[in-house]
Amino acid sequence: MSKTKSVRNRRYPRRALIAVAVLAGLMFAAIFVGVRSAAQGAPPDFAMVAYQGEERLGGDELNFSELLGQGEPVVLNFWAALCPPCRQEMPGFQRIHDELGEEFTMLGVDIGPFIGLGSHDQAREFLDEYGIDYPTAYAVSDSPVRDYQVRGMPTTIFFDGNGAIAGKHTGYLTEERLREEIRALLVTTE
Repeated sequence: MSKTKSVRNRRYPRRALIAVAVLAGLMFAAIFVGVRSAAQGAPPDFAMVAYQGEERLGGDELNFSELLGQGEPVVLNFWAALCPPCRQEMPGFQRIHDELGEEFTMLGVDIGPFIGLGSHDQAREFLDEYGIDYPTAYAVSDSPVRDYQVRGMPTTIFFDGNGAIAGKHTGYLTEERLREEIRALLVTTE
């Protein structure tokens, strides 16, 4: 009797481990398929209103999707007025925009009000103070924070000329690294 009882005790943990392993595998597969299908489908869309760059963005509310798939790469940078790394990288982004801005679309989207890092007025003051004049806007809702999984600030997402996501960078992005990323996108677009 004790031999049967000890065999059962050894099997129970083994069955539990197998069940946990199978469940973990199914969860991993579901996550992988979800991420893969999201990457293959259209990028998440969101509404925004221009701070500046109306010639490219228009003066009214527009959807981000209107800028994609026009044959030129798009660099989408989520920033906030009170984000120190954002303030540090944006002058470099401006220099690159001045140099290569005819070949790609640079877009800064302020999400500061949704993450507690500034208001629209503070964003406008920052843009004026730093002389940032490439197209910038503010998100109308917090949907891009969720949909693009913004986990750190700033976050920059790269789109090819067809509007597909080509890369993502979280944190401070050096001017040289941004230039390299844009040049790589331009080569793949040609």
